[in-house]
Amino acid sequence: MSSQSGESGVVSHDKANRVIIFDTTLRDGEQSPGATMNADEKIEIAKQLARLGVDVIEAGFPISSEGDFEAVKRIAQEVKGPTIAGLARARAQDIDRCWEAVKHSDKPRIHVFISSSDIHLQHLFKLTREEALAQTREMVAHAKQYCDDIEFSAQDATRSELDYLCQMIQAAVDAGATTVNLPDTVGYTTPNEYENMILTVKAQVKGIENVIISVHCHNDLGMAVANSLTTLRAGARQVECTINGIGERAGNAALEEIVMALNTRGDFFNLWTGVDIGQIQKTSRMVSSFTGIMVQPNKAIVGSNAFAHESGIHQDGMLKERRTYEIMDASAVGAGDTNLVLGKHSGRHAFKKKLQDLGYYLEGEELNRAFFEFKQLCDRKKSVTDRELEALVIDQVQNENKTMFRLEQIQATSGDKSIPTATVKLVAPDGTIVTDSATGDGPVDAVCAAINRITGVHCVLSEFNITAITKGIDSMGEVAIKVSYKGRTVSGHGAHTDIIVASARAYLQAVNRFVEMGEFADESGADPYRRDEFGPLAGTSRAFGR
Repeated sequence: MSSQSGESGVVSHDKANRVIIFDTTLRDGEQSPGATMNADEKIEIAKQLARLGVDVIEAGFPISSEGDFEAVKRIAQEVKGPTIAGLARARAQDIDRCWEAVKHSDKPRIHVFISSSDIHLQHLFKLTREEALAQTREMVAHAKQYCDDIEFSAQDATRSELDYLCQMIQAAVDAGATTVNLPDTVGYTTPNEYENMILTVKAQVKGIENVIISVHCHNDLGMAVANSLTTLRAGARQVECTINGIGERAGNAALEEIVMALNTRGDFFNLWTGVDIGQIQKTSRMVSSFTGIMVQPNKAIVGSNAFAHESGIHQDGMLKERRTYEIMDASAVGAGDTNLVLGKHSGRHAFKKKLQDLGYYLEGEELNRAFFEFKQLCDRKKSVTDRELEALVIDQVQNENKTMFRLEQIQATSGDKSIPTATVKLVAPDGTIVTDSATGDGPVDAVCAAINRITGVHCVLSEFNITAITKGIDSMGEVAIKVSYKGRTVSGHGAHTDIIVASARAYLQAVNRFVEMGEFADESGADPYRRDEFGPLAGTSRAFGR
C-alpha cells in the first residue's frame, strides 16, 4: 500500500483517509476587492491549479455576468483533470445557466446554495424555514436532472440552529446531493463548536455516510485553517480553500497551509491529498501577480520570509541541521534557491523549455513577444532569475490584449528642483499611435496623468505597491496597484527593471480593465470605447482626436 510521508510520520493512502481539495480561488477568491481577473488570466490559473493537483475547481458564478459565464465555460472546455464546478443560487434560472457553462467539462459539478441561518433567511432571502426547506428539495432535484455530481451548501451554517440545519441537510441528501457543505460563511465559529456540528450532522442525517461532508471557512477571527483541520478530524472529507487565502473580508482558509499541515503532520491527522506540493510556490506567485494582491512576507508556506533565517542562533542551527528550525523542506513546495540559468546567449528553444519547467506554455506570437522581452532584459542585467522570468511572462500575458491600449514608449524626468514630466506613447485600439505629455507630483503621477490624457479615462489610484523580485540594484521591480472609478476597484500589475515603466504598465492595465468593462461614458451617455458588433471599437476618432 502506498503512503505519504511528512516530516513526522507516514500516512496510509486508504480511500477513507483521502481529503478532497476544492479550490475556490477563481470564485470566492476573486471576490476580494480589486482582485477581478479577465478570462485569459482565469484560464492560466485554472491550468496551474490542474497541475497543482486540486480535485475540484470552482470556476465562477455563471449567472452573475456574461464574462463570468464565458470564463467558466472556457475553463470547462480547456482544463482537464479536476472536476469543474459552477456556483448557483437555489433558483432554476441560476442552475440552468450554471449547467450551460459546466456541461463542457468531462467532470462537471453544480454547486447549489441557500442559507440556513435565521438572520439570513429573514433579512437576505425573505423566506420562512419551511419555504427554504421546500426550495432546497426542489432545486437540488432540479440540478440533479443535469448531472450526478451535485453539491449543496447551507450558507451561514455555523450561525444556524443545529436541528434545523440537520433538517436542511437531510432535504438535500434526500433530493440527491452527493456533497453537502457546512460553511462558516462569516468566520464566526470556533474549532470545538465546528467539530460538534460535524458530529451532530453525522449522527442525525440519514444516508450521510454515502455523502461527502465539506467545509468552507472564512478567516474573520483568524481561525479558518484551524477550523478546517478540526472538521477533517471530525469526519469531513472535502475542504474548500483558496490560494494564498484570498477572499472576501479577511479571506478564506489557505490551501497551501491546509495541504502542508496534512503533509507535515501525517502522524497526527493520518489524512492525505492528491496535491503536488512542488507546485505550491509557483501557483501562489501566479495568483498574486494576476490579482495584484501581494503575499505578506511572513505568510506561512509561501511568504518570502517563510524559509528565511536572520538570527545568528537560527543560522547556526540551520548550518548544522536543517530540521533544527525548519519543519518542512523549502524545495518541496517549490521555494528552493534561485537558479541563474538563462542569459543573453540563450536561444529560443532553451527559453521555451525553461518556461515550461516553470509552468508556462507559450506558443507562436505570444512566445515571440516574451522572448523579445527576455532578450531586452538580458541586455539590462547580467543574469536573469527564475522569478524574474515568471514576472516577465505574467506581465506579457496580462498586457497582450490588442483590442485595448498598448504601451509603446515612455520618457520621464524628475528631480528635487525640476517639475516631474512624462511623455507617453500608446497604441490605440484602432492601431493609431497617440503621444501626449503631462506633469505630476512625481514621475509616476506624471505618467498616469499622461495616460489619462490619451485615453480620456480619469480614475483614482487608491493603492500602490512596489516589490523587488530579487536582491541587487539591477533587480526587476513588480508594481501592483488598485484603481477606483465610480465605486468599483480593479487591480493592475507590471514588471520591469525600470520602476517607472513597471508603474505605467500596471496603471494602463487597470485602465484597460475599466475600458473592457465599458465603464466610461461621455456626457451624452455614450461609451466611447463600446465594442461595435461588427467593428473593433465605436467612437474611435472622437476619443483619440486632439
